[in-house]
Amino acid sequence: MITVEKALQLTQSNIQKTTITSDILISKALGYVLAEDILSPIHMPPFRQSAMDGYALGSTDEKTFTLIGEVKAGDDTDPKLQSGEAIRIFTGAPVPSGAQAVIMQEKVTIQKNQVILSEHVVPNANIRPFGEQIKKDDIALTKGTVITAAGIGYLASLGITRILVYKKPSIAIIATGNELISPGQELKHGQIYESNSIMLSSALIKTGFTEEISYYKIEDEYDITLSILENVIDQYDVVLISGGISVGDYDFVGKALQALDVEEIFYKVKQKPGKPLYFAKKQGKTIFALPGNPASSLSCFYIYVLPSLLKISGYANYNLTRSTAISASHYQKKGQRAEFLKALVDHNNVTILDGQASSMLRSFALANTIVYLPEEVTEVNIGDTVTIINLP
Repeated sequence: MITVEKALQLTQSNIQKTTITSDILISKALGYVLAEDILSPIHMPPFRQSAMDGYALGSTDEKTFTLIGEVKAGDDTDPKLQSGEAIRIFTGAPVPSGAQAVIMQEKVTIQKNQVILSEHVVPNANIRPFGEQIKKDDIALTKGTVITAAGIGYLASLGITRILVYKKPSIAIIATGNELISPGQELKHGQIYESNSIMLSSALIKTGFTEEISYYKIEDEYDITLSILENVIDQYDVVLISGGISVGDYDFVGKALQALDVEEIFYKVKQKPGKPLYFAKKQGKTIFALPGNPASSLSCFYIYVLPSLLKISGYANYNLTRSTAISASHYQKKGQRAEFLKALVDHNNVTILDGQASSMLRSFALANTIVYLPEEVTEVNIGDTVTIINLP
């Protein structure tokens, strides 16, 4: 059994960023990582642009101007302004040639065809210069940038429709156990509803892994387990197995993986929950066998699986953010393992929730952070500073 720190080190050192790229529409690019620098195909803005509704002025050293017309957003005309002349203009409209400044409409008075300023205006006021945001052929976004909603909007404003990104891994989720049935079916004695697959898929979707997720259900039978695992490992980049990794008479996952000659990196971590965590590789494929207990499974997903998926996808910062907070709870460990505790952080105060058992999801449903207690920490008192891992 290895420490949490060793498990994290082994996971990160055995996970490599993909070299596979994909050319995709920017509308599908949210959460992907750029695989190349993006150069701007245009100047932005591509013309001098009014920053507000008002009046474009032919000079800035006069107080009264003659109104000669109007320019609105989208107009392709370019009236020539002379000194002492003004044109009504609207936000986003092209500023006419000869215009020296734009004054806000609230700072003028209109009398017939005369525009009378209530205050002095400085040259170039309220005019967005040609190419102010970016010049043509300058780098708009660099390789390695994570595409956000703002990034998509920015690229669209430059007329870009497709970009080259690092491909996200295909993922298979496998639930094991004869006792598991789907929610909605009648629950018989000895059965429980299977929740891990929908929980893990929801966590994947929440964190941007929305495509190429497949689901499998395996009963506790060795030949079936072996056959399905062999096919799934061959087809998918990452395999997440829920349950069946222990050493009971009807836990066949470990035996099947051994028969398939996967390279075991580690099995069992000195942590609570999630002790029976298994991590392996085979021919570039990544395999995690997660504990069957739901809270254990989700804890291991956030601490080990999600950072691995992000690293594969090209993220430079792939671990969940860690910080510190002041404990509002007293907590006493019952063992010597490191612990991941479901908690609720509010500003800089964190409350450790009741119901920390590995089978209990209610506290996880209420939590927005995880309190991490290393092995050497045996007790937390109110007012102590603790490490927290912020959930996405």
